[in-house]
Amino acid sequence: MSTLSDKRVVDPVLTNLSRGYTNASFIGSALFPEVDVDKEGGKIPQFNKEAFKIYNTERAIRGNSNRISPEGRSSIPYALTEHDLEYPIDYRELSEDILPLEMHATTVVSEGLSLRKEKMQATLAQDLTNYAIGSKVTLSGTDQFTNASSDPFSIVDSAIEAVRSKIAKRPNVMLMGPTVFKALKNHAKVLDRIKYTMKGVVTLDILSQLFNIENLLVGDAVFANDNDTFSDIWADNIVLAYVPRAQSNVKRSYYEPAYGYTLFKKDYPLVDKYDEKGKLLLIRATSIFQSLIVGAEAGYLINDCCA
Repeated sequence: MSTLSDKRVVDPVLTNLSRGYTNASFIGSALFPEVDVDKEGGKIPQFNKEAFKIYNTERAIRGNSNRISPEGRSSIPYALTEHDLEYPIDYRELSEDILPLEMHATTVVSEGLSLRKEKMQATLAQDLTNYAIGSKVTLSGTDQFTNASSDPFSIVDSAIEAVRSKIAKRPNVMLMGPTVFKALKNHAKVLDRIKYTMKGVVTLDILSQLFNIENLLVGDAVFANDNDTFSDIWADNIVLAYVPRAQSNVKRSYYEPAYGYTLFKKDYPLVDKYDEKGKLLLIRATSIFQSLIVGAEAGYLINDCCA
């Protein structure tokens, strides 16, 4: 009996090219770091607050140990979805410049899968319904950063404190749309804080220092609808989150509490190629994944930052 793995002939060179491909404008993985799973469906743990409780820990001589009564750990179901794209190369094109053309095709299909993943992650992170009251705010009027009287530092500080008060850790990732970055780098209160110590050009590094956020990113990626109208994937929002730092030579695990993860089927993404009727060579990229918010209290959404 044949299986999917029997039928698929993976190209290791193109697969390595695809896995090594990165686009600087894609930032969703900063919120949803990648974790391998063996199965396409199952459950991952949702962590409770046992570690934050004050327990009676004193023990008398010859007394029994102070045993914790576990609360019972809840879980989050997941179901990975397959995503694939293929690029056709005519046999007449193959005779011209085979390897660079196959590499180009790999880059195109890899870009397509990455763009789709970025859009899914941005939609998930910017959905107000994914955040409880106290973990989100919608700005309006004089609070919006395009208004000169607004105070971005107070708003961001409140968001940071909201996360810290719930998980005892401060957000270490801050993602914003390009319109938010434009408003902040020209904001009078931001410029006022650097006027005596730095040049008048506000960079991401400077904003990172001013907000005391370890990893500050701007989502410059765009997408086109069916009418070829382009829009920003990351809107005029800010997402603050705690994401565990990656450790060198250590694979991430979903057992570590975090804002979110992207679960990938082990050994994916991959690239294979096959012939169609002797006229076309198809370069195909396949990825099986799902992005999930696993700890909403580790995040905070500042919505509608600009007028």
